[in-house]
Amino acid sequence: MDTPDAFSEPLPGADGAVAQDTATEAAPPRRLIRCRLCGRPLTGADSRRTGLGPSCDAKLHPAPPDIRVRRHEVEQDPLPGT
Repeated sequence: MDTPDAFSEPLPGADGAVAQDTATEAAPPRRLIRCRLCGRPLTGADSRRTGLGPSCDAKLHPAPPDIRVRRHEVEQDPLPGT
């Protein structure tokens, strides 16, 4: 009974299928982070970092307005004295 062949059942972890399962689970599971405003689970790296989903972030931090100065010539009377 000193040799491993004498045991009728394989040792735990000696099975090849178990080794494959542990190889796929090498990365630790990501912790569930929820949006601070609506409570939905966050998946994107930026969203997880800020704690807000894209739609909630847009509500709190709206994009600046697109300011375009439209310049056009206006007909006007000449200034007196010029």
